[in-house]
Amino acid sequence: MKYPFTIYLILFIFACPGSLTAQDIRENQSPYQPGERLEFLIHYGFINGGNAVLYLENDTLFEKDVHHLVISGWTIGIADVLFKVRDTYESYIDPETDLPMKAIRNIREGRYRRYNEVVFDRVSRSDSTILYSQASGALVVEKNIHDILSGFYYFRKYHLPSRLEKGELIEIPTYFTDELFPLRIRYMGEETIKTKIGKIDCYKFNPVTEVGRLFETEDDMSVWFSRDDNFLPVKIRFDIFIGSVQVDMIKYNGLSHEFKSLKEKR
Repeated sequence: MKYPFTIYLILFIFACPGSLTAQDIRENQSPYQPGERLEFLIHYGFINGGNAVLYLENDTLFEKDVHHLVISGWTIGIADVLFKVRDTYESYIDPETDLPMKAIRNIREGRYRRYNEVVFDRVSRSDSTILYSQASGALVVEKNIHDILSGFYYFRKYHLPSRLEKGELIEIPTYFTDELFPLRIRYMGEETIKTKIGKIDCYKFNPVTEVGRLFETEDDMSVWFSRDDNFLPVKIRFDIFIGSVQVDMIKYNGLSHEFKSLKEKR
């Protein structure tokens, strides 16, 4: 599988089985809302190589009110001169079910181009979902499957780290880059970290990476989520053959809750 630039921002995103109930959500409220916008800096040591933005807004699809999710990543500076990247992923989700109705992948990396749309038909079959992909046609999959981006928001809304044991491994099937993609992620416990915006109390997760061209072990990637009601992805680190590449949240707007885990601002 070809892993494009922006996949390193969202490889930790997955469709997690509901750790919370609908009643839990009503009591605790959603960790996100339309208008939330997060901005990131991608860097290797002191060398800044890219930016990314992740946001959620209200929209309409198939005459239905939906949540429109977007993540875009692009190179900057010398990285942009050497190998220009402009990647965007979009997902339209039903706010009543938090399941995707349509997903878009738009990749521009150097001379490489890839555009694809996938529509999720959850009505025609009672026991499964039919995916209609521009690239590969129709495919019958499990009923509640997510695309990679909708899975992230589902994870933030329904997953409760305090119900996991440290070291516990979760494996979830998703549909990504036009194929079924099993994701595995390990909960590593709580940790307070220093970031570009300050010191933050976090939950740490290690997605299981594919050993090969980029990664030497299955634990060469870590993701930190804020330990508060927002459950924000505040930092990602990749330990690859050239060293450590990091993705840091540098700006945030439109949060649903007070950013209580931010203990010390820079």
